Amino acid sequence: MRVLVLSDNHGRIGEMQRAYEKVKPEMVLHLGDSQMGFQQLQDFFDCEVIGVKGNCDYDMDLPKTTEVSLGRHKVFMTHGHLYDVRFDLQTLADAAKEMGCDVALFGHTHVPENRTVGSVTICNPGSIAQPRQDGHQYTYMVIDVDNEGELHYKHMHL
Repeated sequence: MRVLVLSDNHGRIGEMQRAYEKVKPEMVLHLGDSQMGFQQLQDFFDCEVIGVKGNCDYDMDLPKTTEVSLGRHKVFMTHGHLYDVRFDLQTLADAAKEMGCDVALFGHTHVPENRTVGSVTICNPGSIAQPRQDGHQYTYMVIDVDNEGELHYKHMHL
C-alpha cells in the first residue's frame, strides 16, 4: 500500500495535484492547514482521505488528532501546534504513546523531519506550498507499507 502524506498547502492545490499524480497513492493523510473544506479535499483525491485540523483551518469540521492503522503500526496524526513541536518533540511522542501509537505524523513547522523519540517514530512531510527548511523545496512524504506490514518513509520533492 502506498500512502501520500501532505501538510500545509494553505489553499494551493496545484502542488497537491502534482504530488498525487506522481505518487498514485491508495490513501492520503493530510496533517492540516489545507485551508480547504474537507469535502473539497476528499473530492480532490480519488482515494481514501484522512485529515486533521490545523491552526489555519478555521471553518473545517475535523478532529485535532486522530489515529490510523497502517500495516502493523498505529499512527497518531496531528497538525502539531497543540504540542509545541517548534521547540521539542517529546510532548508529541508522549501523546502518541499514550494513544497506543508507535508513529506520530505532524505538520505546522513546514520543515521535513524523520526521527525517533523514545520508541515513537516521528515524521513531518514538510510543506507542499510554503517550505521553511534550507533550500526551501516543496516537500511531501510517501509511506510504503510492505507485505509484512512494515512502514518505509521517504521525503519527496516536487
